[in-house]
Amino acid sequence: MTLVWLSILWVFAAVTVAMLPLRSQYLPGVNLLIAAPALIIAIGMTYSWALALLALLAFLSMFRNPLRYLWARLRGRKPELPK
Repeated sequence: MTLVWLSILWVFAAVTVAMLPLRSQYLPGVNLLIAAPALIIAIGMTYSWALALLALLAFLSMFRNPLRYLWARLRGRKPELPK
């Protein structure tokens, strides 16, 4: 049951960070980005792979722009940051 509450807290934190001005989103957003895989793996191990897949899809939807930026950086490109 603790995992469920941690996941709910993560979602509320992500929504709160999304409402911040863009330049204030970086530090908490990176922390959420790092915490998400651990939560998704824990969901998969505790409940089922199907719920972990749903959590992964929700994570990818919420963090699509930061993940695109990281993917471009990994490929050696220099994408622009929004202002």
